[in-house]
Amino acid sequence: MGDVGDTGYEDFVRDIGALAMGSATYEWMLHHVLGPEASHPGPWPYTQPAWVFTTRALPSVPGADVRFVRGDVRPVHAEMTRAAQGKNLWIVGGGDLVGQFHDAGLLDELIVQVGSVTLGAGKPLLPRAITNPPLKLTSARAIGTGFAELRYDVPTPQV
Repeated sequence: MGDVGDTGYEDFVRDIGALAMGSATYEWMLHHVLGPEASHPGPWPYTQPAWVFTTRALPSVPGADVRFVRGDVRPVHAEMTRAAQGKNLWIVGGGDLVGQFHDAGLLDELIVQVGSVTLGAGKPLLPRAITNPPLKLTSARAIGTGFAELRYDVPTPQV
């Protein structure tokens, strides 16, 4: 299928200073990485501060720097930028959340990894079309025999 060692993940995450995710991604992590559905339960995988956008009360992870927020992404982006201290910000999951950052003009790159098992099913990657201005494909590469990585520049919308 593919090996995480082939993805460049370790180099990628080393350059991340802060991250954000939606509540569904956070809950998936709680169940599939930390337990009870994890094949090998482990600790919270990020040392960086993480902002979780949610409208519900969610359990925290002891020892992890997880901050629960709601509302407009712009003030949270400003907090994340300060915390990242010059490193990259990562919107880990949540297509709607990615769309909100895009709508606010806060995305500069979109990295998508597609697994062959996801091609025939599932929900759309993003809940809205990001077409104006159009994304610019900067690279495409195979990862093992089952994944492809696509990188796009996200141009700043002309106002």
